[in-house]
Amino acid sequence: MKARQNMATLTALHFYPIKSCAGIALREATLTPAGLMSEHLYDREWMLIDAQGQFLTQREYPHMALITPRIRSDVLELSAPGMLTLELPLDLADPDQAPTREVVIWEERVKAYDCDEVTATWFSKAIGAPCRLVRAHPHASRHSNPRWVGSLPAPTLFADGYPLLLISQGSLDDLNTRLIAAGRPALPMNRFRPNIVIDGIPAFEEDFAEHIDFGNARIKPVKPCPRCPIPSIDQLSGLVGPDPLDILQHYRSNALLDGGISFGMNSALLDGEGAALRLGQAVQVKLAL
Repeated sequence: MKARQNMATLTALHFYPIKSCAGIALREATLTPAGLMSEHLYDREWMLIDAQGQFLTQREYPHMALITPRIRSDVLELSAPGMLTLELPLDLADPDQAPTREVVIWEERVKAYDCDEVTATWFSKAIGAPCRLVRAHPHASRHSNPRWVGSLPAPTLFADGYPLLLISQGSLDDLNTRLIAAGRPALPMNRFRPNIVIDGIPAFEEDFAEHIDFGNARIKPVKPCPRCPIPSIDQLSGLVGPDPLDILQHYRSNALLDGGISFGMNSALLDGEGAALRLGQAVQVKLAL
């Protein structure tokens, strides 16, 4: 049977300089094998860790959502409620001399640059627990699970496991219809922290895409995204509310995830490294039927 192609539109681009902190909405982003890049800064290039080097997320510290980044000239400017602004230089003064440490993200141990004590103190106050900020090291190597990506190169920095997360607006609209029918408020897309949002295709059609074209660039959805409790966290207040998983579990249990609940598709770059993605551009979704 021939593959079917549907047309969509790119409606949102988000990247998250610091894992599990607030994201930055972009009008344009550069597509790389490791995910989105803007101003030479990569998605999830920084990460918070505890004293043992274990990564920290909103799962444990919901108020990480309130740490808001902004790229300004040659610094990453960070703000948080009740805190003075912190500026992180985008360039390392001397990468060969910068301190490093081993960090743990899921089951992987990787080398990372260690930020200074002033930065550690700022973030510790912001989340209310001792922590340090680390930055991805160019010699560290993390790659997506070959079970899902096969031979496709899919490096990651500090993303959970895959370079890109794509969700269609139709999928969120479908969920919100069900939430409203249950007497609950609709949720914004930021609860699910995607990198790429497309509109113009039916709900969950991204699950069945063979590949998705953005002009000359092509990405491949490789794995349904298993959902954790983070969608229950209001990204504007840091407060935990009702978890939409109780609604999703009725129709989004996925056999590929051993019954786990999926929403959105983890994706990897197939072709077009360095291509610019722009809001409003046409997107072609090729479905294998």
